[in-house]
Amino acid sequence: MKTIKILGVFIIVGLLAAFTVKPTGYKVGDIATDFSLKNVDNKKVSLKDIKDAKGYIVVFTCNHCPYAVAYEDRIIALDKKYKKLGYPVVAINPNNPEKQKDDSFPKMQERAKEKKFAFPYLLDEGQKIYPQYGATKTPHVYLLQKTAKGNVVKYIGAIDDNYEDAAAVKQKYVENAVDALLKGKEVPVKETKAIGCSIKA
Repeated sequence: MKTIKILGVFIIVGLLAAFTVKPTGYKVGDIATDFSLKNVDNKKVSLKDIKDAKGYIVVFTCNHCPYAVAYEDRIIALDKKYKKLGYPVVAINPNNPEKQKDDSFPKMQERAKEKKFAFPYLLDEGQKIYPQYGATKTPHVYLLQKTAKGNVVKYIGAIDDNYEDAAAVKQKYVENAVDALLKGKEVPVKETKAIGCSIKA
């Protein structure tokens, strides 16, 4: 009887292990690897190409998602404010264009021209980069700080606390995080829940 109970416990533990999804992607404090992705100008871009950067505001975003569209002007503003201070925006479209036609490379080029993006807007061709990061939504932000050890993840999550109304924002998570890093301080809020559309694989 005791043997049967022990076997039962092992079976339950085994089943739990089999059906437990292990978390993937970076956590705060991890070193993010570089990438080389095609920009809307047809040139490959890597983080290391941005020579004067102290870090990077990596934003997984896209054309079609209403949340991403609602945040476009705020992403543009982040780049305008922080690029000169060493933290430029690097935008990546993680979606499969075969699943979402509005996120095709030509449509990305149109959108970048229309909105006058002054930052790279890259296609995650083959969808190899977003799983490394662990991005699940558009938009989803990863704030990286360049160090001697590599690009350290300092913040993961949402841009701010109100996607519907920029004027009603109370917590500017990304701005607060970059401001802290520029002052040599700890990021006050290191992780938040990204609100947006699910990435189309």
